[in-house]
Amino acid sequence: MQEVLFGKTLDQLKQLVIKFQLPVFTAKQIADWLYKKNITSIDEMSNLSKKARIILEENFDLGLISHSSVSSSKDGTKKYLFPVKDNRFVEAAYIPDKERATLCVSSQVGCRMGCKFCMTARQGFQGNLTAGEIVNQIRSLPEREKLTNIVYMGMGEPFDNYQNVMQSLEILTSDWGFAMSPRRITVSTIGIIGTMSKYLESSDCHLAVSLHSPFDNERRELMPVQNNHPIEEVLKVIRNYDLGRQRRVSFEYIMFKDLNDTPRHVNQLARILNGIRCRINLIRFHPIPDAPYKSSDDKTIEAFLAGLNKKGIRTTLRASRGQDIEAACGLLSTMELNKKS
Repeated sequence: MQEVLFGKTLDQLKQLVIKFQLPVFTAKQIADWLYKKNITSIDEMSNLSKKARIILEENFDLGLISHSSVSSSKDGTKKYLFPVKDNRFVEAAYIPDKERATLCVSSQVGCRMGCKFCMTARQGFQGNLTAGEIVNQIRSLPEREKLTNIVYMGMGEPFDNYQNVMQSLEILTSDWGFAMSPRRITVSTIGIIGTMSKYLESSDCHLAVSLHSPFDNERRELMPVQNNHPIEEVLKVIRNYDLGRQRRVSFEYIMFKDLNDTPRHVNQLARILNGIRCRINLIRFHPIPDAPYKSSDDKTIEAFLAGLNKKGIRTTLRASRGQDIEAACGLLSTMELNKKS
């Protein structure tokens, strides 16, 4: 099986060309073709020597994979299904909204974190995506030229696949890669403390943390990760890190009826987030089969939002997009497809 070119960093490409005794500058040429031009074959790398192209064709596959299907929502959201290694699949959600167009990308096939409200968690963990498989969701998107923002909020926990996620971010933000501004990219986590700390040190992209309750016992019920990575420790890392004026930290908060939507929760959120420059994104719960939870009603959500803003915490309600095609928050899953493969 041939090695894949797409997803390699410039340093990796330099090692590659040295191995095959090609000029070092060939690495930058290859990167230009991979990440800046819409090629579909190695043979199109026209400024490479014939010798270089022959070597690449004999030893490497380009590694670009088109989506195998697409579902379109009545609200304009599109959910793309991408094949990955071992005959598995992942989903990516394209969300256009006026002048903004966001792609929600996946970082794993399934997830091992076990959050009780998430369909991806029901699938279980079935593998990490490579950097190339992550970036391919962007590169092979038909609407790629319209993209303004990327969020790592699809299938999987990004910091459980830290090396490949960071390599994909390097490709997306480097001048030799896609040259995207880090301010256009957000990585979401449930709070894997060690890798989250490394991320804050080595990346300028935004951070989103899944919070969902400010109380230990409630968060533990929803998210088993609370046992090993308590939110108090997650917040301590964030509070002790100099985020600068440009980077944004946000907290994702799914609203569950009679569980985490009371004035008591507003007061506790204000207490534990005191001193952190942040925002809270409220999200309606999207029901999944056999889950014991229901979404808070609109009146409760509006009061909760107003209460947090009154406490000085910038809070917004995220619009539910793509629910009719199971592309909304917490609904992505390829469990049935993977069973058949």
